[in-house]
Amino acid sequence: MAKASKIPVTYDWDVYLKESGATCAPPECFKQTSNPPPNEFGLWMKLEALDPRNVTSTCIATVVGLIGPRLRLRLDGSDNKNDFWRLVDSSDIRPIGHCEKNGGMLQPPLGFRMNASSWPMFLLRTLNNASIAPTQAFKSEPPDPRGNEFKVGMKLEAVDRKNPHLICPATVGQAKDNTIFVQFDGWRGAFDYWCEYNSRDIFPVGWCKATGHYLQPPGASTKVRRVSSSSTSSSQMSPGGGALSTKVEPDTSCLPSAELVAEPSVLVHLNSSCVSGPYLSPHKLWQMPCQVGPTLISSALRDILQLCVDCAVQQRLVLTFLEEADDGNVTINGTYGGESHSATIQAPDNTSEFWAMLHRLCENLLCCENFFSDKSLQGPCPKCAKQASDDRGPPRHGASNTRPGGGVLKRSISDASMSSEREGKPPNHKLQRRITTEAASSTTESRLEQTTRIPPTRIAPSAGSDPNSWTIEEVIRCVVNMDQSMAAHAELFRQHEIDGNAFLLLNSDMMMKYMGLKLGPALKLCNIIDKLKK
Repeated sequence: MAKASKIPVTYDWDVYLKESGATCAPPECFKQTSNPPPNEFGLWMKLEALDPRNVTSTCIATVVGLIGPRLRLRLDGSDNKNDFWRLVDSSDIRPIGHCEKNGGMLQPPLGFRMNASSWPMFLLRTLNNASIAPTQAFKSEPPDPRGNEFKVGMKLEAVDRKNPHLICPATVGQAKDNTIFVQFDGWRGAFDYWCEYNSRDIFPVGWCKATGHYLQPPGASTKVRRVSSSSTSSSQMSPGGGALSTKVEPDTSCLPSAELVAEPSVLVHLNSSCVSGPYLSPHKLWQMPCQVGPTLISSALRDILQLCVDCAVQQRLVLTFLEEADDGNVTINGTYGGESHSATIQAPDNTSEFWAMLHRLCENLLCCENFFSDKSLQGPCPKCAKQASDDRGPPRHGASNTRPGGGVLKRSISDASMSSEREGKPPNHKLQRRITTEAASSTTESRLEQTTRIPPTRIAPSAGSDPNSWTIEEVIRCVVNMDQSMAAHAELFRQHEIDGNAFLLLNSDMMMKYMGLKLGPALKLCNIIDKLKK
């Protein structure tokens, strides 16, 4: 289990209080425990959380960051621009299953990136074989204070709501009814805010030191200004530039301005609807953000390469595609064979070299060249459509499919199968394309055969293939081949995006409740599933 990192807490409250002559707000003013709870969560664990933008909805969330007793959460099905932070003893988070036990239903997050009708299957895929946060990791929320006992001038520690991974020294500027006005020491008023006296975003002096959470020192309001970042991140930067041990997108809110000027920033759209190739798992791609950045080139490169390794069918193969350098400044980590491995890459100095590197990565991964793009695709990808059109063209013996940039897929089709097509005979059900690449192992070659776009046919999937790896169309062909009456429900499989893995997880209740099938067709499908499992 990954543990929250202990970040050096260099700020000395005692010296500051002595110099300023200020007093601290007493601990009983805060809705915090006297002994901060331990953080027993791990990265990528799943839990239930209230959607902060729609607090009536309970959603599935993933832990994407850990600092002290705080969790950085990302709602599954949303992008990485709406991450939020919660304490381990917050009442807003619950173990998986809590909502259902209390008669509720998990909802898609506000701004769900897919068709709403696909939510049930998305939920099923998300929780299948996921790392579930243990019940003991959730702590009871402390009670409210007796009332608003804050006084003007009292010192405390408070979350910077514009850069929520930061906690800073602050002063009570005003106290009115049930609210207080939090003023950050040494910073201009743009960061100050009103909050309830029982807010979980304010802490007594010394809380950060006790929990190992970094406390940002006060600024010099007349000389120092913080650079605000519009995008939140799961790989935050400390004021000195040191990175915290959380993953995915780096935050540059506290980087020196000279550093931001020295290295250009990029914005990369991840068009997961494009052909992803045989090396990336389609199911893991559901968790990928829709974009990375805007951020520095080195940060964007690290995030993209790490995402590719994390989503790999075999991490060993994807790591071999990376252009390693002895003096590289970007490190990518992977795990295979029960051991941790890493690769060091030199980030490009300019945007043109950066995009050229991503283009070479697409060639190696055998994915669409628009998979990583400087713009988000609206509608079908023209490159993918062209590839599908080329595949539907007449086969030529000995011909090869050449991808832009030199990636070659060698296609070998038996003479016997070609002659049978010319004579108008039905195609052989056992006909398979043999596609080889120099970097792929035999296991990956079999996935490559399944992932590469194949012209639509009436052929059912090969009897010896693994149903878990079937595409949506292969599932439909198998079902119709086994029961012709199921052809009337083919569109339901496409609408709910039911591929082989999802198909094997279905049961009659789900088919009737979410797909709208009647009992008869649902039982027929259950019978087919049982046969496939045997």
